[in-house]
Amino acid sequence: MIAARLTQLADQISTIIVGKKAQIEDCIACLLAGGHLLIEDVPGVGKTTLAHALAVSLGLRFSRTQFTADLMPSDLIGVSIYERSQEKFVFHAGPVFTQVLLADEINRAGPKTQSALLEAMEEHQVTVEGETRALPRPFFVIATQNPSDQLGTYPLPESQLDRFLMCITLGYPDQASERALLAGVDRREAIQQLGAVMSPGELQEAQQAVLAIHASDALLDYLQAIIAATRSGRWFVEGLSPRAGIAVLRAAKARALVAQRDYVAPDDVQYVLPQTIAHRLVPVAGAGRGRVEQVRAMIEAVALP
Repeated sequence: MIAARLTQLADQISTIIVGKKAQIEDCIACLLAGGHLLIEDVPGVGKTTLAHALAVSLGLRFSRTQFTADLMPSDLIGVSIYERSQEKFVFHAGPVFTQVLLADEINRAGPKTQSALLEAMEEHQVTVEGETRALPRPFFVIATQNPSDQLGTYPLPESQLDRFLMCITLGYPDQASERALLAGVDRREAIQQLGAVMSPGELQEAQQAVLAIHASDALLDYLQAIIAATRSGRWFVEGLSPRAGIAVLRAAKARALVAQRDYVAPDDVQYVLPQTIAHRLVPVAGAGRGRVEQVRAMIEAVALP
């Protein structure tokens, strides 16, 4: 039942985001694992459309915030305003009180506003004026980021990057997919025609199914060998934290569920590693490779169980 729903979900989103099945499956796996997603790419390749299509297809409340240099934390979280009719301050919730929050161009906002998301992403709650307020469940952040060499961007701090389970890129469409986009209907209009494929309750059921996916001792040995390799100093300046290792395992379990298996295979770990750890690590000086390429080189060097 869950497998059929997930297949239907991916197929429906693929009608909007054409030719990007692998990235759509990564997005679904990230949500199933209870994580947040960072999409880094140039403007106009469908980052916002993907987030909106996912929320609609899951029947979740969707909110979009355009991050700019003058965006304040209160613009995101909310603020208390004195209501004369009630003779008291009343809290007006910000856009973070939703189920799918699109933080569009997150690296155009200043560090203070970026850090306002940290508590929400980690604890699923926000603290305003000394009072803690719970966020809706599920709560999923999809942040888009322009390449750091573009004007008006701020690098995300390591603590914020670590809160994203996955970081993916969409890239330009292939020729056939781009032709379909040119000849087809407007994607924003197409999203309005979509219906919910899964209910929030079914999504939570699928997230519980991820926790039940089996990981053998040999698989955990392999994962620990990879974590140790990141800390060896041969590949990266600093290695993965224990929290990052847990995130890789959760992502691999979600990938196994999407592939309709009840156990994690080494292939699942290898598949999710570039998306789950490259944004957390810095290659050693003189490596001559980008982050993703360095991760792939390390995978080749670590023996399979």
